[in-house]
Amino acid sequence: MSRIYLSAPDVGEREREMLLAAFDSGWIAPLGPSVDEFEHAFAAFLGVDDALALSSGTAGLHLALVLLDVQPGDDVIVPTLTFVATANVVRYLGAQPCFLDADEASWNLAPALLEEELAARADQGRLPAAVIGVDLYGQCADWARITEVCARYEVPTVDDAAEALGATCCGQPAGTHADVSTFSFNGNKIATTSGGGMLTARRPELVAHARKLATHAREPTVHYEHTELGYNYRLSNLLGALGVAQLERLPEMLARRRAINRLYREALGDLPGVKFMPVAPYGEPTHWLTVVTIDEVAFGATRDEIVRVLDAEDIEARPTWKPMHLQPLYADAPTRGGAVAARIFETGLCLPSGSVLSDADVARAIDAFKAVSVRHAHA
Repeated sequence: MSRIYLSAPDVGEREREMLLAAFDSGWIAPLGPSVDEFEHAFAAFLGVDDALALSSGTAGLHLALVLLDVQPGDDVIVPTLTFVATANVVRYLGAQPCFLDADEASWNLAPALLEEELAARADQGRLPAAVIGVDLYGQCADWARITEVCARYEVPTVDDAAEALGATCCGQPAGTHADVSTFSFNGNKIATTSGGGMLTARRPELVAHARKLATHAREPTVHYEHTELGYNYRLSNLLGALGVAQLERLPEMLARRRAINRLYREALGDLPGVKFMPVAPYGEPTHWLTVVTIDEVAFGATRDEIVRVLDAEDIEARPTWKPMHLQPLYADAPTRGGAVAARIFETGLCLPSGSVLSDADVARAIDAFKAVSVRHAHA
């Protein structure tokens, strides 16, 4: 039996066809008609004016903070329960990430804690330069509450929607709520360009400025003229072709991940000690990854024991993100709360969820998961 991966790329004949067409066109170097088509199709999918294709989602987050004029010494609010890139980009600019705990109802940035934090900072006269929210595991943060609180204090917002392409919040797509939003097309994401990202913004002029910054901030002259610091962050035309094909197939890939989540819930939902990541009432998640928490006493085994047993069966499963405030890199960073995120990390388990998985693959993962509990019950 072949190994079952957590979230393998879902690519096929259409992707191969468009990649080879781009290759045969001679547009090999960065930029070209496939990148243009990818950006236009992506903007149309979200219903926004413009989108900027980039080399990675991390590049998008970095540019987002540059656009919002984050400076060295500034504070930036970041959810502690996230992948490290969300915090690292703050450090790229010499600013300080300040972590907030997760909300029990969604596992995303807790709006109540954000309100407490901004109120306290307003009293002290040291509001943050920006607030970054993350749409964790494909579920949108509570952007209605986050944007309302931030608007009250005139603090700009960034949406790290790397895991949430196709999710909704209050009827609107992920990546349309914050001042600047970013997406990832890494190999494990819902749609992939092997590596890549996208940036969108409420104000089209911000995307236009990001487009300039992403090409070394070159001025529109015949010679190479530069008046501001830029970066080499644009996407190659070949990867743009992959992106166009993936967007065409996005509805079926989203439907498949949601179907896989249903299969897990039907098979594992009644097991003692097993709880699924909650679904917030304000939107529809993508279920980029299906995630459960394990009560080791009720289930009969720890999360880590499950990971080891599944790995022995050639099935990849992983713990949830380790909170940033528990990372050695950020041990000294200011943090409000943290117990909720720590508990999710201690007990949380991500199950194989890629849209390329067959029903037989999911059944194999389910059977192996169930066998752990049975094995320990008879031990």
